[in-house]
Amino acid sequence: MVVQVKGKVKALTDMSKYPSDEWIVFQYVDGLVVTGGGTFDGQGASAWSLNQCPKKAHCKLLPTSLKFNFITNGEIRGIHSVDSKLFHMLLFRCKNLNVQSIKISAPADSPNTDGIHIGSSSNITISRAHIGTGDDCISLGPGSTQVTVKNVFCGPGHGISVGSLAKFPKEEDVQGLHVENCTISDTTNGLRIKTWAGSDSSSASNFTYEDIVMNNVANPIIVDQQYCPYSSCPQMGPSRVKMNDLSFKNIRGTSASKIAVNLLCSEAFPCQNVKLDDIKLEYNGQGEASSASCTNVKGVSTGIQIPPTCI
Repeated sequence: MVVQVKGKVKALTDMSKYPSDEWIVFQYVDGLVVTGGGTFDGQGASAWSLNQCPKKAHCKLLPTSLKFNFITNGEIRGIHSVDSKLFHMLLFRCKNLNVQSIKISAPADSPNTDGIHIGSSSNITISRAHIGTGDDCISLGPGSTQVTVKNVFCGPGHGISVGSLAKFPKEEDVQGLHVENCTISDTTNGLRIKTWAGSDSSSASNFTYEDIVMNNVANPIIVDQQYCPYSSCPQMGPSRVKMNDLSFKNIRGTSASKIAVNLLCSEAFPCQNVKLDDIKLEYNGQGEASSASCTNVKGVSTGIQIPPTCI
């Protein structure tokens, strides 16, 4: 099945017209291709003020612009998505899906407008994309396996993220992420892994980040196993997400935060086999050097280390 999108498709602004939290859905298709050079305009500015999710754990979700559920052997290429009300694109239970040559944009202050969110999907490739939003450019949720991200420009936004993980009981593991040849600019995070404290045990493993350029990025490399996006969160004990085999190689550029490498791992399950290889992240604050912080981390460092390594 080939869907050609020409011109601009505009979402309705009357929220009463949405019976569920989605605008356009493709599902249960083998061999789907969505292409054509057209634009999906979510007209999100009409709804962003209604979004309470950044402040409340229990909130009503606004519509995601494009949902791809249970798609196998598919391709999404040459389309644009602008100003989604919530996520621009969500991939759920997909297998063997290529996303390439797309552009996604929303203002930096637009809430929860993630570019591409992946959940419970395998063998996903995202390449040659330009993504700038008010949230994560790309995010991986529970159950994501064998995901490749390459030749992507990210910014503004919250960077390229895994998580948040362990928010709900019995989440699936995340395994096999490869991010390469990407540029991240003017974002609040760079390469981020975030897990909630407490909850059930799960694992996040085999992540490789290499040949990444950072331009004025806060928190260029960050693992946060005490993630809490609200003003306060209940004390649930240490995170039970077990992280291992995390590799960061040839990560270079400028940091907007003094701490350029921040690895805050779980007290109960320290991060295992973390590798820092040729890291050169200089703080762009005048006259000060960047620094690194490591908590509950086991690993090695090789090559250039700016800031001085904490492993």
